[in-house]
Amino acid sequence: MTHDASRDDTEALLNAGNGVLRLEPAWVARDFLPPGRRLGLPEQAYDVGERGYICERWLGSTTPADNRVGPDDEGLSYVATDDGTRLTLREAVSSAPDVVMGAEYAASHPDGLGRLPKIFDYGARLPYHIHPPQEYASLVGHKAKDEAYYFPPGVDMGPHPETFLGVHPWIVREQAQEVLLPYLVDWDSDLILRHAPAQLQVVDEGFHVRSGVLHAPGTALTVELQEDSDVLAMFQALNAGKIISKDLLFKDVRPEDRRAHGERFPLGFVEWEVNGDPYFYENNRLSPQPIEPGPGAGASESWIFYNTRKFSGKKLVVDPGASVDVAEPGVYSLLVWSGSGRYCGHDVEGGDASRDELLVSHDVAVRPHAVENTGKDDLVVLKFFGPDIQPTAPTTPVMR
Repeated sequence: MTHDASRDDTEALLNAGNGVLRLEPAWVARDFLPPGRRLGLPEQAYDVGERGYICERWLGSTTPADNRVGPDDEGLSYVATDDGTRLTLREAVSSAPDVVMGAEYAASHPDGLGRLPKIFDYGARLPYHIHPPQEYASLVGHKAKDEAYYFPPGVDMGPHPETFLGVHPWIVREQAQEVLLPYLVDWDSDLILRHAPAQLQVVDEGFHVRSGVLHAPGTALTVELQEDSDVLAMFQALNAGKIISKDLLFKDVRPEDRRAHGERFPLGFVEWEVNGDPYFYENNRLSPQPIEPGPGAGASESWIFYNTRKFSGKKLVVDPGASVDVAEPGVYSLLVWSGSGRYCGHDVEGGDASRDELLVSHDVAVRPHAVENTGKDDLVVLKFFGPDIQPTAPTTPVMR
């Protein structure tokens, strides 16, 4: 249970951390796939009974996981405190949005941080599914879920490192709904995948996947950045040897729409022209884009999440022994992927879930703040930004 957060609580924690909040890891279970067991947990910790398996870690999260079974606070990040106080980041942001996000940004973005970073770690490919566009997400009181992926190096890619994305272009030229509808009605196989092209998951690259796009992510350990939502509709019945509950096809469909339209209704989520784009790979592939000028001697930065104003992200690499000052246009959260050092005066270490995650408030972010590598290996930090914070993030030229 959490206590009612107050502005005083949040300001006190920010003052104690010099404008920075250290965050606890938020582990999330899923019950439709086995785990990849690459999150650094003890082997026995992945199995959580009726809830399924720990397959994801949510980062800097103000979004609760929308699971069938689980605690009410699943998916929410907690602020690490010295006195044992249980305060979620969601409560901290809502109690003092101007302090955490800056007064101007908080006024123009009343919904909060507006993004959700996560790591997902599955032992089998995720089922072919879709996130409803905003017009449909609004029907059930949620945001849409545009998302993007980054495949970090140095991690086993799993047995199926390829992602099915969209549909074959010929489907768009035919009666698209009629091609996929039988698979949703019969709900007994994985053969719907025959209608989707697969793209290789390449280390240090990723994909941008808008809501309305069908996709089945592969087994590479993935850092994902998305809108703060957990809406979806499963389109693949059989996955990893088991039939998924058909209720997940209608997870974010109103009962009256299900009764009136059945399986045809979630087919309305599909943006057919985008899914059938013959240049889908070229238009949605993300490769690191170096940022020049860099942060200083002994360090480099690149964009790894871009192509949208809804969110963005960078990778910062600091050489052993180097120290640089960085500044950003607004509030951000971060994950120390590897290496050790000090970030805004806080000891950090990649691979240690108690020391690898911070949120940097607006007032600190916009001024130069120090990042120091005190270890023998590169210090690699992934930064996550919400909507409109990084207007200079690049956009991929569209091929047609």
